[in-house]
Amino acid sequence: MSIKALGYVVVETAKPEEWGRFLTEFVGVMRVADASDGAALYRVDDRVFRFRIESGSREWFVAAGYEVDDRATLDALATKVAAAGRPVEWADEAQAKGRGAEAMFRTSDPAGNGLELYCGDARTDAPFVSPIGVPGFVTGAMGMGHAVFSAPNFDETIAFHCDVLGFGQTDMPRFQLFGPEGPSMGFAFLHADNGRHHSIAFGEGPIPPSGAVHIMLELPTLIDVGKAHDRMKRFGYPESATLGRHVNDETTGFYVQTPSGFDLEIGCDSLVIDPANWETTRHEAISVWGHEWAWQKAMKEQQGEQA
Repeated sequence: MSIKALGYVVVETAKPEEWGRFLTEFVGVMRVADASDGAALYRVDDRVFRFRIESGSREWFVAAGYEVDDRATLDALATKVAAAGRPVEWADEAQAKGRGAEAMFRTSDPAGNGLELYCGDARTDAPFVSPIGVPGFVTGAMGMGHAVFSAPNFDETIAFHCDVLGFGQTDMPRFQLFGPEGPSMGFAFLHADNGRHHSIAFGEGPIPPSGAVHIMLELPTLIDVGKAHDRMKRFGYPESATLGRHVNDETTGFYVQTPSGFDLEIGCDSLVIDPANWETTRHEAISVWGHEWAWQKAMKEQQGEQA
């Protein structure tokens, strides 16, 4: 398996100050010195950064950065990506260092979702200190968390991530989100070479206006998740899905809209798998309980107005 874990995410925004407040005052991550090109960097653990927030003219999820074992693996992966017809744009030494990496290249999957592949994860001995007292995030070998994208060319995109990049299939369900009479949608939850249930996932559908569906951070306990939920309500951030527990990865948490429009999932108690021996599942439901989505609430309100 080629991919170790999700290392970082890159976001372009016209609202860097709002992102700063969102990440530090609500999520509880730690701002560190800006990158040499002025991008704002934020830590959640001992990696030099996990969030790179670039000032720009749009609200766009630029890329998810995934780590591989070493330079030989990265070079081999670049060859496979190019052979699959996808672009390979190598970063120069300074750009790679700015990503906390030894070497890095940019590419995209067949749906156009932005990816950065790198080796040589840079760490720091400086302690993580949350500005609001969050005790920490569940990372380590399992990486930052996960990123979720859409793909209109679903089968082609999943084949690229599995056959070319080397992700493994954890859960491959089809959900009927709009009721038993509505169309079904394919989903793919893919794991890297670590215990996190999925480090990347895809829904069958058009690319969202912000370029991604959501990213996920894991907190140590339900108490930490509950406190984050209280902060969300206090600051007035839009709740994209209420508290609930997922069927497949067993995460208990909620979803909140980021300043750029895609969502952040904040959860705890996620299932840890054995990636070497996992057998693909096909769950038939998204949640055990909870997780009423904002679009579901809107549909109920609309139906009530029409009644």
